[in-house]
Amino acid sequence: MNLRRPTAIALTCACALLALAGCGSSGTSTASSAPASTTASSSTTASAGAAVTADEHANHTTLKVAVGTTISVDLHSTYWSAATSSAPDVVSPAGSPSTSASPSCRPGGGCGTVSASFTARTPGTAHLAASRTICGEALNCGPDQRTYDVTIEVTG
Repeated sequence: MNLRRPTAIALTCACALLALAGCGSSGTSTASSAPASTTASSSTTASAGAAVTADEHANHTTLKVAVGTTISVDLHSTYWSAATSSAPDVVSPAGSPSTSASPSCRPGGGCGTVSASFTARTPGTAHLAASRTICGEALNCGPDQRTYDVTIEVTG
């Protein structure tokens, strides 16, 4: 019996499972029903004084918020730059961005979160954008993984 064949099959199965596990993390999020804090999805509308949190799942979507809404951008990799606003007069930073590393992460692993908060100030449109070039240790990002951009439409 050839002992290499079962080992090759086992390795192939393990690689396939890892690939499928990675694909499972790209699902879409849904908006929370809680009025005070909402996780953003492609159709999120927030009322004045509400809090909205946008993460990777909100990338390339439009969020409609009222003046006074707090918008948090939490990107789950320390390879991301902190999000910035294209129109600070419409959506302005609320404090300094922060980076929190995961305690179990090895150095250079990119584990952790980059967070930035913003406040909707006046009616108008702004983009919250971030970028990265590395998607994992020694792994360059593909063109469709390098940018994060959420359109914020602020209503009166």
